[in-house]
Amino acid sequence: MTRGTRWTGSWGVRAAAAALAVGALAVPSCARFDDSASSPFTPEPTFDPGPGVGPQDPTETTTPSASPKLPGPCVDPDPAVIATCLDVTGGLVTMPDGNSALVTERRTGRILQVAPDTEPVEVATIPVDGSGDGGLLDVALSPTFAEDRLFYAYITTASDNRVVRIAAGDTPKDVLTGIPRGATGNAGALEFVSPTEIAVLTGDAGNASAANDPNVLSGKLLKLPLPAPGAAPAPSVMLSGIGTAGDVCRDPNGNLWVTDRTPLEDRLQRVGVDGSTGTGPAWTWPERPGVAGCAAAPDGIAISLTDAKAVAVVTTDPGTGAVTAAPVLAAEDRYGMLRGAASSPDGLLWVSTVNKSGAEPGPNDDRVVRIQFPAGGGGFD
Repeated sequence: MTRGTRWTGSWGVRAAAAALAVGALAVPSCARFDDSASSPFTPEPTFDPGPGVGPQDPTETTTPSASPKLPGPCVDPDPAVIATCLDVTGGLVTMPDGNSALVTERRTGRILQVAPDTEPVEVATIPVDGSGDGGLLDVALSPTFAEDRLFYAYITTASDNRVVRIAAGDTPKDVLTGIPRGATGNAGALEFVSPTEIAVLTGDAGNASAANDPNVLSGKLLKLPLPAPGAAPAPSVMLSGIGTAGDVCRDPNGNLWVTDRTPLEDRLQRVGVDGSTGTGPAWTWPERPGVAGCAAAPDGIAISLTDAKAVAVVTTDPGTGAVTAAPVLAAEDRYGMLRGAASSPDGLLWVSTVNKSGAEPGPNDDRVVRIQFPAGGGGFD
């Protein structure tokens, strides 16, 4: 490892397609059980509270028949494919009913609602700087989304990386600004840890030394209280030494799981409910498969692998959170380079592709796919 870590402080549309179960095989891995950068948005962002906003009648059907899909541009015959012909994706989050999801397009700044047998609906567009690896990198739902309809997004601007809050009919409001940006290393992620606190994962912005500097916001897992009116609370550092940020996800027990990449290895790290981080990463991949999005179930963590073009499944103990078996691969070489990952209440796993960024995209890329989430024992049912 090149850096040490230290402790410092899911609108719905009815689902019509069956999820695809995929096989698994073992993965070779190594087990080692300042606000001054704030600037206005130009042009003004848009928010469309149209057909994609709010719950829909669950008795409505989205297609007149259940005839099979015919292959062609933007029509994928794979029943697991939910959306096609997107730009390079960023973050992914499922809606509370589990029948649809929000996905971001990293370079365009669009947030789209996607669901089976339904055209994607643009619900918001945020001006971002999508150069390099920056842009609209993640989206999270307010814990009280059913009442307030608020989104939170991690974005890159011309001057910094930042967290913003998005409300219908309003421009984005800054929540946390001044996260350093660089030519690379701008990826970041969001996960609520309580109704009033959000975890913010920041990349190192290409500056590895700053990741361990407590006075710099890059290369950290931060815990940020949501601001009260007139207040601007400062974040606290939960984890330092983050390299290229992957994702942060929370399991049913409240543990946080973080993925990141370093020059020597890719890592899965765990932060317990009590803030403990153990003696080191929960798992490492010296072969560096490109860990990205993560999603948690009671007995396992699913991780999108960008370079390995697969999903890695790490089995964990429901009680202790300890990794109990070597990871296995699922959906290998089936959809290409994967980035986003999110679980839904029905036990399915949603992933998104980034084949338009660093790969040879097919006619239907980029896509959102829904597959079966891993069960206990380190495999797929």
